[in-house]
Amino acid sequence: QVQLVESGGGLVQPGGSLRLSCAASGFTFSDYAMSWYRQAPGKERELVAAISSGGSSTNYADSVKGRFTISRDNAKNTAYLQMNSLKPEDTAIYYCYGKSRWGTDAYWGQGTQVTVSS
Repeated sequence: QVQLVESGGGLVQPGGSLRLSCAASGFTFSDYAMSWYRQAPGKERELVAAISSGGSSTNYADSVKGRFTISRDNAKNTAYLQMNSLKPEDTAIYYCYGKSRWGTDAYWGQGTQVTVSS
């Protein structure tokens, strides 16, 4: 069955780094654009970063530009989010999202908690 499994979240001090991973199975990963979203308590889910199916195109929320990097390894069916210079306002549950190139199917992961605190 289709699965997106996030990992790599945790507690980190301000200024620190984390690398999130999203392992995909049950579908043709290379046919899917991948994104990372986050949702903080009391706030709506927001797009953090996205990458095209082939990896040639990326985009980022203004709040994370220059600090976060999205990437993917289609041979490993895995997407990544490298997060540097973390701030307390980056605290949220981070979700992986995959959408097919044709827009016909889309999947969410279960989320991983990221907490930035001293």
